[in-house]
Amino acid sequence: MCGIVGIVGTKSVATDLVDALRRLEYRGYDSAGIATVENGHLERRRAEGKLRNLEGRLLQEPLKGHTGIGHTRWATHGRPTERNAHPHMNGKVSVVHNGIIENYRDLKEELVAKGYVFESDTDTEAIVHVVTEELDKGATPEEAVRRALARLQGAFALAIIFAGHDDLMIAARQGSPLAIGHGTGEMYLGSDAIALAPFTDAITYLEEGDWAVLHRAGVEIYDRGGKRVDRPQIKSVASSLLVDKGNHRHFMAKEIHEQPEVISHTLANYIDMAAGTVRIPELGVDPVALPRATVSACGTAYYAGLVGKYWIERYARLPVEIDVASEMRYREPPLSKNGLALFVSQSGETADTLAVLRHAKSEAQRIAAVVNVRTSSIARESDIVLPTLAGPEIGVASTKAFTCQLSVLACLALGLARARGKVNAEQERALVQALIEVPRHISNILRNEEQYIAIAQMLSKARDVLYLGRGTSYPLALEGALKLKEISYIHAEGYAAGELKHGPIALIDENVPVIVVAPHDELFEKTVSNMQEVATRGGQIILISDVNPDTIGCKVAAHIAMPKASEFTNPLIYAVPVQLLAYHTAVLMGTDVDQPRNLAKSVTVE
Repeated sequence: MCGIVGIVGTKSVATDLVDALRRLEYRGYDSAGIATVENGHLERRRAEGKLRNLEGRLLQEPLKGHTGIGHTRWATHGRPTERNAHPHMNGKVSVVHNGIIENYRDLKEELVAKGYVFESDTDTEAIVHVVTEELDKGATPEEAVRRALARLQGAFALAIIFAGHDDLMIAARQGSPLAIGHGTGEMYLGSDAIALAPFTDAITYLEEGDWAVLHRAGVEIYDRGGKRVDRPQIKSVASSLLVDKGNHRHFMAKEIHEQPEVISHTLANYIDMAAGTVRIPELGVDPVALPRATVSACGTAYYAGLVGKYWIERYARLPVEIDVASEMRYREPPLSKNGLALFVSQSGETADTLAVLRHAKSEAQRIAAVVNVRTSSIARESDIVLPTLAGPEIGVASTKAFTCQLSVLACLALGLARARGKVNAEQERALVQALIEVPRHISNILRNEEQYIAIAQMLSKARDVLYLGRGTSYPLALEGALKLKEISYIHAEGYAAGELKHGPIALIDENVPVIVVAPHDELFEKTVSNMQEVATRGGQIILISDVNPDTIGCKVAAHIAMPKASEFTNPLIYAVPVQLLAYHTAVLMGTDVDQPRNLAKSVTVE
């Protein structure tokens, strides 16, 4: 997760900007930079690597401006070099940006044709020139940003400053969080309240689609339609040493809402956005000669591995064996010579998973790990580490770590498919583009959270709940049931929809909600037939689908409308509604959402 900071101040802000960025280091980064308005001109300093390199630049070449923005960057478009580091700027505009601009290629082509010169390989620089083009037409900075936002597609957070305006900063949020800090004669901006903790405890969080105009005297906030709005100011308890809940009631809610941002950064670690290709690490095995892959994990990570199995087998045409680590460790299965063993874990310390890893090592397997903690035992004992960039996950029930695991596994499947000659360049670009669009789709889903509260009322009265899905939706049914069990304590089970007649149908009556995960894919019609079997027995169907149930002749109790997306990326997108259903049900039940009974974040014993 990149970090954004900004200050509209009354004294030199360079040192405070760097200190604020330091409090965002937990998000990870590969370059850093700041820009200020100095005597009406824009000035910046950038450096590859850690903040100490930026501090060294500032010692040699100080910045004295009273208004400035700063950024720690995970490379997305373009290599992690000073040339590609933020802020990006020209003579009129300087921008820092979290997220992905999906249509930047089209914008760049259009702007270059009009004479605008690009100096980096990033998507962010397109924002600079889009805003500048509007200024060149005579727009005010506020109007230029409003028009520019309408032209940008993707999930992003922005902070923008302007030459000739040392009492102005404009911020925008669409998919990535931003917090505004209120000072006395100063205003602050940060990716979260932690960055602003030493300056102020008076915080306003921008809501989805908001954009804000900051002056030293205060802030004006506008919604997506340009209407002036008031957002509540709260007293933050954030410490520079702690991750806080922001404006969310629970860490789990915050982490669900962070998914557009963290998925963007995880994908950026494995995708060359400009080329439309994946770039996975060298595996140390010949993908063409690879006989099979073995996957092992526990809990939610196991369900991520199940989706990975579908992807790898379908796209790379590579056989995959998968089992829960607590079973596999005692089976000590024979493993194919020169095989690849893949382990998935949020903490990297899961005892059963670590035990299977060591068995695989003894069988001369090449060990790869998908982990969120790079210094963990599983990471240290692996040959290849495929990190997720979810950041700290405080809630015991995994949410953003799960979707980041799926993001890595999707890229791994594509990388193997390309290496094995199972997808061509055109197919790879199409699948990569589908991945790039995922944060935007999730951001749109999160705008319509109210509907989940009404459905949660229904679920909170149930004793048993069934989840059904086919193909990659089957692991999501398992994950949805697990989430509901974990935090609401309602009994729930996930089933492959085709197994309905083999037992679970006996449970169906008017008191049993049945949640059906059913994107419009090649298996949709078969899932519909299972839904009709539920409907004829009085089951309360809650359909999660991009298909209107009125068109399929099946009565449902509730429909969660989903965006039209690629079949390949549906598991990432459909993970979010099952998380929201579990969360809002647990809130209604009054349980301890972040620390449910009997559960631990990292299971380091059997």
